[in-house]
Amino acid sequence: MTKRVVVTGIGIISAIGKNTDESMQHFRSATSGIGAITHMDTVHKNNLPVAEVKYSNEELLSLLNISNHKSNYTRTSILGMYAAKQALESAGIHSVKEKKTGLISANSVGGMDKSEVFYAQFLANPSKGKISNIVGHDCGDSTEHIADYLGIKEQVTTLSTACSSSANAIMLGSRLIQHGLLDRVIVGGTDSLTKFTVNGFNTLMIFDKEACRPFDATRNGLNLGEGAGYIVLESEKSAAESEKKIRGFLSGFANANDAYHQTASSPDGNGAYLAMSQALAMSNLQPTQIDYINVHGTATQNNDLSEGIAMKRIFGETVPRFSSTKSFTGHTLGAAGGIEAVFSIMALEQQIIYPNLRFKTPIPELQLIPETELIEGAGIKHILSNSFGFGGNNSTLIFSAA
Repeated sequence: MTKRVVVTGIGIISAIGKNTDESMQHFRSATSGIGAITHMDTVHKNNLPVAEVKYSNEELLSLLNISNHKSNYTRTSILGMYAAKQALESAGIHSVKEKKTGLISANSVGGMDKSEVFYAQFLANPSKGKISNIVGHDCGDSTEHIADYLGIKEQVTTLSTACSSSANAIMLGSRLIQHGLLDRVIVGGTDSLTKFTVNGFNTLMIFDKEACRPFDATRNGLNLGEGAGYIVLESEKSAAESEKKIRGFLSGFANANDAYHQTASSPDGNGAYLAMSQALAMSNLQPTQIDYINVHGTATQNNDLSEGIAMKRIFGETVPRFSSTKSFTGHTLGAAGGIEAVFSIMALEQQIIYPNLRFKTPIPELQLIPETELIEGAGIKHILSNSFGFGGNNSTLIFSAA
């Protein structure tokens, strides 16, 4: 990168905690957030495990000090507001008006949780379907709520590119800073669990009825999760002027599309290979300089094999240490890239590598073994984080230690 972009704040909420401290406790104790469905009334309640945020909407609104619980906030909006506020506070930003500040937020399901309520009401009685339940359906609704809550007006944009949404939001935010359009930007994403996504992924036959096992030979699909993750990006100049602590650098990124299939990754890993290789080129790093890979690692038959093949194409027989944090959080769809960006910064700051839970047997075609125990004092300077979406929308971010 010609102009360095730095990370000054992080915020997160997921199935393993409502902040970074709680998340780290789960990593250290190897405690997954995957369990039974409790917030949704669904026929899959007792047979499809998910990774839920352990708070109701009302409890989250209370944590946000929002007293008007009758407001038509979708769960996607509420989760995003919570994590984005945390990121701002983490960066020590007391006023978004001090500098040119933007918000680039991503998601995939929008306000589907409210739309589902409307749909059921409408089917039962068209005259009683509450239209207020679908006004937040659009993916941009949550972004507008987050921006209003934080007071951001300079630049507000929504991205929705399936499971790479948040990573692409982070890329766009970096570009806006590099081109001098913003001094700082809150970037990441949010998504909530809905019947629509649970039913959809189950129909695709890639939903495991047990806790997922990324990169294991016996993997049988993913577990869906929910949550939100945001980081604050600033120009190096902006951070210096405000005497901000630099928590890491976004040193490289890339988005690539192999146009192979609507939902499947290419068997030769072309899309993943292009994203990782181009991100490495931007960062001016050699493959041997990557110390840890936060793999996309959904635990589906297709993804893990394709991603592993791409990793071997780039790194040869010396693939860096790697693991999938989705074994803790489930697959949070449009929020995944933001959540895992936060995890990447946490790993750099605390010099740890996360365990890949429930791994036992390598995939025969790969013979790759993820880290299964938490590693302290990991000596990591550069982390590569992958987010691959439907439609072949593949994205890679590289974070470097401050």
